[in-house]
Amino acid sequence: MNETVLVDVADGVATITLNRPQARNALDAQMKDALAALVPSIVADDAVRAVILTGAGGAFCAGGDLRGMAEVRPTMDFERWQARMREFQPWLTQLIELDRPLIAAVDGPAYGAGFGLALAADVVLASPRARFCLSFMKVGLGPDFGAMYTLPRVVGVQRAKELMLSAREVGAEEAQRLGLVMELHPEDRLLDRARALARSFVDASPVAVRHIKQDVARSLASDLPTMLALEAEHQARCFDTAYQADAVERFLAKQPPRFQWPPTHDDDR
Repeated sequence: MNETVLVDVADGVATITLNRPQARNALDAQMKDALAALVPSIVADDAVRAVILTGAGGAFCAGGDLRGMAEVRPTMDFERWQARMREFQPWLTQLIELDRPLIAAVDGPAYGAGFGLALAADVVLASPRARFCLSFMKVGLGPDFGAMYTLPRVVGVQRAKELMLSAREVGAEEAQRLGLVMELHPEDRLLDRARALARSFVDASPVAVRHIKQDVARSLASDLPTMLALEAEHQARCFDTAYQADAVERFLAKQPPRFQWPPTHDDDR
């Protein structure tokens, strides 16, 4: 793994850190290559039960590397640029469709492709100085990094269009009101909260987590009969696990459950 992306795997949690702080973690070719190698290895590692995505140096990700874009432009035409865009889509798809919880800890700017990366997460935590912007219109482009798929599902169609067309910056508090951010925490406690959430899933039922994520992803493009059928199938698969039997025994014996969402302290918000 090159140093533009750092990874730490400990106690069932993988932490991916974008590490170009001098460029506010803008995504250059080296960083994309590192993610293309890293993400499939995490997906294949059954010992990883939750993933944290964050950025170094007080920034999440400032988006694409415009300087690098300008440098390669003379060598690009329509077909080459389209092929270049498709290069990152396999590992991005793996992140969006990851069958384990993905938590984004956003401190500072999440612009352009960085906004798209944050939207790939199941849970977005942010510091008060986080800023979100789909800045593509400012450079004559349309959104990428999955934002066309993820953003309307988070904020609705009309608000998604407004954020894409206006290319305006959204502060942390507005982002929380729009549903882009679940919780706000001071920057010095942000990663601790992400780790607490991630660690709680180490003792969760992987079968239940996988089916919840898959079914919610399918629900917006499905119908009621299909979803009811999936509920019945996946509930039965969860029921047919040792984890579920143990969970019921713990409940009946008035023992603490293995999985419990960690509480939020009021002074963290």
